[in-house]
Amino acid sequence: QVQLVESGGGLVQPGGSLRLSCAASGSILSIGTMAWYRQAPGKERELVAFVTSSGIRNYIVSVKGRFTISRDNAKNTVYLQMNSVKPEDTAVYYCNRHIRVPDAYKDAYWGQGTQVTVSS
Repeated sequence: QVQLVESGGGLVQPGGSLRLSCAASGSILSIGTMAWYRQAPGKERELVAFVTSSGIRNYIVSVKGRFTISRDNAKNTVYLQMNSVKPEDTAVYYCNRHIRVPDAYKDAYWGQGTQVTVSS
């Protein structure tokens, strides 16, 4: 099983930027569509964005225009560029294969995630 390790989180002021990375131990092409998720305290885990093997991207409404997901298949790494961050972006961010059905999140293997805190 390919292991995924997230990094790049931290404390950032509202309006600031952060770049998250997700390094895979194996080929992300073999996984296919990759995604970023987040889970805020007391809330359910939610999909933030996904990118297909061919580079097609999709975002949830609340981050569209502010976040950019990308992937480097040669480096087996997925990125999430976060711009104009807001306090409501505060969460632990995880990467994983794109899981279409939220009910299936509980059955998936998750890494440790990376904490993003947006605060002044």
